[in-house]
Amino acid sequence: MFTIFGVFGSPFVRTIRIALDEKQIAWAWAPFAIGEQKQEPYLSRQTFGKIPAVEDDGFAFYETNAVLRHLERKQPEPPLIPADPLRATRMDQLLCIVDNYLFRNCAAIPFNRIVAPRIGVPVNEAAVVEAIPAARTVIGAIDALLRGPFLTGDTLTLADIAVLPHVAMLSKTPEGLTILQDYPKLLDWLALMSARPSVQASALPPEKVLHTA
Repeated sequence: MFTIFGVFGSPFVRTIRIALDEKQIAWAWAPFAIGEQKQEPYLSRQTFGKIPAVEDDGFAFYETNAVLRHLERKQPEPPLIPADPLRATRMDQLLCIVDNYLFRNCAAIPFNRIVAPRIGVPVNEAAVVEAIPAARTVIGAIDALLRGPFLTGDTLTLADIAVLPHVAMLSKTPEGLTILQDYPKLLDWLALMSARPSVQASALPPEKVLHTA
């Protein structure tokens, strides 16, 4: 059984959930409270205290990109890595953008607008304002790479699955929506992705999805 150790609401958890459902791989959920990722026993699974960690039939590992590629090797159909080498390279580029720029540059906006009020943490307005220019830059970069209807062309890839949770979360904030309104093609892509059953299921708490599966 494939098990996700994480917190509902994490965009990286959502990425893995979407990929699992697209591959039709059964999975289990091992939740914990925010903050427990910095403590044992979770640190024995994820050395750096980041979310999530996973286990596949006793094989424990972490890093979302590694998980996505593991799932592709485990279940090659439907393929989520393009056969065309140029499209595959563009997919890799977008996956790097997610890890190095998208999350890092945009996270302060949804954290302060969505997460902080839910967990009782003071909202840092200065951090939101400071994040807007960098967020606009990375969203513009993704839009410039869009080859539609999906990010790299005509078919869904790991890039779409990895980018979606971050852009979707950003779109639920006033600042993020303002940025995205300047990129109508990217909004069309967001609507296309949001209609997929895997994406809709990933927006629900795992307990609800797994209870009805």
